[in-house]
Amino acid sequence: MVEIYTDGASRGNPGPGGYGVVLLASGQRKELSKGYRLTTNNRMELMAVIAGLEALKKQDLKITVYSDSKYVVESVEKGWVYQWNMKADFAKKKNRDLWKRYLNLAQYQDISFTWVKGHSSNKENNRCDILATEAADGYELDIDLEYEKESTGKKGMF
Repeated sequence: MVEIYTDGASRGNPGPGGYGVVLLASGQRKELSKGYRLTTNNRMELMAVIAGLEALKKQDLKITVYSDSKYVVESVEKGWVYQWNMKADFAKKKNRDLWKRYLNLAQYQDISFTWVKGHSSNKENNRCDILATEAADGYELDIDLEYEKESTGKKGMF
């Protein structure tokens, strides 16, 4: 059993953002975080889940993802993302690049989601919040290329 706690943050929406992840399995603990110069809160919430899943070295694991993002939790648990993926207008959905990454990763794992109240008494979610906000406030921020390309309407930034 793997537990993945996640959180995303954005300083402005859009603005600088980051994600934080705590992975727990078999007595092991790993923390991940990364910041981006321009992104949205929803993208960082979803990116946290993706980063947690990408960090796993094995397939066919039973995983519980804990997130304070109803956007992420309900999109998966209510099956919306699977419905979007089947429709021709999926190309028009926000964050489709990240949802495609999630769907690719999810096919190799047994994943369930649990919504947790943010900024509450959940120690691991609070740690993820710290990781995400510190990453958003960092100086060496990465480029959320797909978001910037989409938001500017340009084919590329360079």
